[in-house]
Amino acid sequence: MARDIVTEFLAYLRVERGLSANTLDAYRRDLTKLTHFAAARQKEVLTLERSDITAFIESLFRSGLDARSVERALVVVRNLYRFLVLDGHRRTDPTVSLVPPRSWQTLPKFLTPEEVERLLQQADITTEAGARDRAMLELLYATGLRVSELCRLKLGDVNREAGYLVCLGKGSKERQVPIGRSALAALTRYLHFRAARPSGMEESQYLFITARGKPMTRQLCWKMVSEYGQRAGLGAVTPHMIRHTFATHLLERGADLRSVQMLLGHADLTTTQIYTHVTAEHLRETYRKCHPRH
Repeated sequence: MARDIVTEFLAYLRVERGLSANTLDAYRRDLTKLTHFAAARQKEVLTLERSDITAFIESLFRSGLDARSVERALVVVRNLYRFLVLDGHRRTDPTVSLVPPRSWQTLPKFLTPEEVERLLQQADITTEAGARDRAMLELLYATGLRVSELCRLKLGDVNREAGYLVCLGKGSKERQVPIGRSALAALTRYLHFRAARPSGMEESQYLFITARGKPMTRQLCWKMVSEYGQRAGLGAVTPHMIRHTFATHLLERGADLRSVQMLLGHADLTTTQIYTHVTAEHLRETYRKCHPRH
């Protein structure tokens, strides 16, 4: 029964709410974890109670998930039970008033400028693949694009002369994002490699492609960033961490919150405000390290 309910809920999200395939995949992964958790307790998703949901959230923490991933899973679970109540499957919602403790709220990780430079230097720009990877890394840091937005870019989306690109964000909202000189230079280098490909070779209209001319995928981009992060001795680096780094570095250097919101494509300013906490913590840490009477 649990599997049918989850399938019904996902169908509702796809048809009625119009959620993207990527978002639905994320919902499905979280709900699969919930289904397995219920089965381990010899229950079904439909019969879980408040204490079960609390135990499920605690189990996610014990599994090593970071706080933001756990909070996202809690949002998914809340939406599921609201749907079950509204659709008549349940009389009560076990997630009502279930508020995550403040200790769950951790700040997003980001790189220092020196670490960004070390990451960028890992790509071998004498090869087409390396030049492509360097351009992707440079664009991630220069624009704060989501990895899905980066992979969806097409050749016509970039205006190198004017120094900006146009991307399609969440909710199919289009926005313009400026590109810095370093990223433009890396992109130009990569496009020279593409132009030198043998004539007649099928080319994609997507900006970043594989050796076979297929569009780069989110998974390939995540793998590429992770591998370069390991090479640079930075540990687990992700495209989203580079997005955090972009926003944090802008605010540290005086950018206003509204501008950063527009660059990131956040619909709500409160989503962007997490970065004010990041920069405040960075300032406190600098004070502790540098002031003689901290």
